[in-house]
Amino acid sequence: MSSSTVSSMFPAPELRSHRPTGEVVLGVDTHRDAHVAAVLSLTGTVLATHEFPAAAAGYRDLLTWARTWGGVERAGVEGTGTYGASLSRYLLSQGVDVFDVNRMDRADRRLRGKSDPLDAQNAARAVLSGRARARAKTGDGPVQIARMYKLTKASAVKARTQAVNQLKAVLVTADPALRESLAGLCNAELFRTCAGFADVCSREGAEEETVLQATRTTLGLLASRIGQLSEQIRDVERHMTRLVDGYAPQLLDMVGIGPDTAVSLLITVGDNPQRLDSDASFAALCGVSPVEYASGNRTSRRLNRGGDRQANAALHRIVFTRMRVDPRTKAYVERRTQEGKTRREIIRILKRYVAREVFHLIGQLQPGPRL
Repeated sequence: MSSSTVSSMFPAPELRSHRPTGEVVLGVDTHRDAHVAAVLSLTGTVLATHEFPAAAAGYRDLLTWARTWGGVERAGVEGTGTYGASLSRYLLSQGVDVFDVNRMDRADRRLRGKSDPLDAQNAARAVLSGRARARAKTGDGPVQIARMYKLTKASAVKARTQAVNQLKAVLVTADPALRESLAGLCNAELFRTCAGFADVCSREGAEEETVLQATRTTLGLLASRIGQLSEQIRDVERHMTRLVDGYAPQLLDMVGIGPDTAVSLLITVGDNPQRLDSDASFAALCGVSPVEYASGNRTSRRLNRGGDRQANAALHRIVFTRMRVDPRTKAYVERRTQEGKTRREIIRILKRYVAREVFHLIGQLQPGPRL
């Protein structure tokens, strides 16, 4: 795309001629190709809105334009983990506190309408009102590296599971003699045997292929794919283990935490753990903070259905591991059961305790090298 085309799509914003005074708040509605920014005064007055390309030059122009209206110390950005990730990293590097802003709820949009400038203004208002309190992750250190490995492993595990299911589905309709010859084999031996079919079939030069040959070829190719994906998964796991050993070894000293679980928790925290003010904020982020539930004369607490569900699942695995192997946890479960607590209530309490323990260990982390 030529520079003239880009200029026509994103015309240069008008700059103020006089020197800016006071603080302003920036709000940004992010998209794949362009970001819409709005600048508001501390009293909530909309000073200006403009659209910028989602590129390095666009980020610089956006912040320069915003600073012509005043000092920019805070910014609300939608999608700091997706379309707004690169912009958030740039703003943080320039000394701007970036807050992650959730989308407007549907009821509000029905009443007030929906447009990119309006979303940008609402992002800034969320910062002004204090509704947006979650600081954005920097995404420029070891945790971001771990996140890349985690995504790679998840996709490889999904593909391997699909290949295993396909191989076993082929066996269901295979020739009885072939199926019976493979019956009773464990998965590892089954995949190893089927992988040998691909080599045999590649050497066969029959002019007319039979159904049995096609079945053996299919089983061989699927088994080879399973082996390749398994090797990829092991390789990624080695990278993750080495990273956690170097960056957060104290997490691995906890009962019930392995490299994969540690990575899940680190991803939730991000490369800037100081953005979390207390263990209560970390518990809320993981969805393990109790939620008050009151109706009439009845008051109770229930499980939190919000937060990062991957981190919640990680804490769940830690608790269940401890309930199996940790004597202190076993004694605690027995004591609270005798007090009349249900198993669900005990698990909720234990997850909150583990969240507090993890938070204090993460607080000991030293800032890693920036990417």
